[in-house]
Amino acid sequence: MTTATSSRVWWPICVLSAAFLLWRAAVPGGPGMARVYVKPAPAEADASSAGWLAARPDESGAVVSPARTAGVWVAALLTLAIFSFLYKDNPAYRFAEAVMVGVSAAYFMVAGFWDGLVPKLFIPLSQMEWGTVGEVGRSLLTLTPLVLGMMLLWRLLPRGGWIARWPLAFIVGTYAGIRLLSFLEADFVSQIRNTIVPLVVRDTDGLGFDLWASVRNGLMLGGVLSCLAYFFFSMDHRGWYGRVARVGVWYLMITFGASFAFTVMGRIALLASRLEFLFDDWLWLIDPLGKRPPPGL
Repeated sequence: MTTATSSRVWWPICVLSAAFLLWRAAVPGGPGMARVYVKPAPAEADASSAGWLAARPDESGAVVSPARTAGVWVAALLTLAIFSFLYKDNPAYRFAEAVMVGVSAAYFMVAGFWDGLVPKLFIPLSQMEWGTVGEVGRSLLTLTPLVLGMMLLWRLLPRGGWIARWPLAFIVGTYAGIRLLSFLEADFVSQIRNTIVPLVVRDTDGLGFDLWASVRNGLMLGGVLSCLAYFFFSMDHRGWYGRVARVGVWYLMITFGASFAFTVMGRIALLASRLEFLFDDWLWLIDPLGKRPPPGL
């Protein structure tokens, strides 16, 4: 399909969609859409409610919240802008992408400041008794990250960018060491522990034979040994050893396929949640949680 033909197809769709949205949102007595109703919170409610609670349109005291309604519209329009990439790359998609990246960076910067610098640097420095012998070790633990952080910012200067390599190497090395310990405990040691299982499993009363549990343990042990045989390159993968290594390849392919399927399932769950937001909170075409009265009531 050429660009001109594609434009002739998509422009009528966009115009009809805009007319549909105007009809649902602006026509008096219409079905309505994308309005968030709130009601005053009771006196015993916690402070997190900020004085207002979500409400159904037919509840007494329910009013439209302009701020929350605007939030729904902004979220819906940005979601449609991201979906527009399915057609082709366009300015709306690039704008939504830039907004997402910028807001995420700003959020993590502010969260890092209040959750990292303030409680771990500024407050300890303000409470420190300078000049006392007992505060020497504490001051070193507090000032060392500050110095490393200032060295890391040296990358922004026109000269002396090599100074930032020292704190960066410290961060990478420390993170690698911590991750190595957690990997050994969570993956390596746990894999060994879970592989040491009985090949003949008895029932809970110890009198019968549990066939399926025995088969499961045998398949798991055989899979671990065959995968280790595949990665053992000191022997040629020929004969019976090559057949065992080939079984390990099958185990690896099944594992990678299951991992990829799990990742795709997570992405599909995200897509389903966004579609549910559009059809439920924005368009009011569905109401699985009963947040609104049935039409005509």
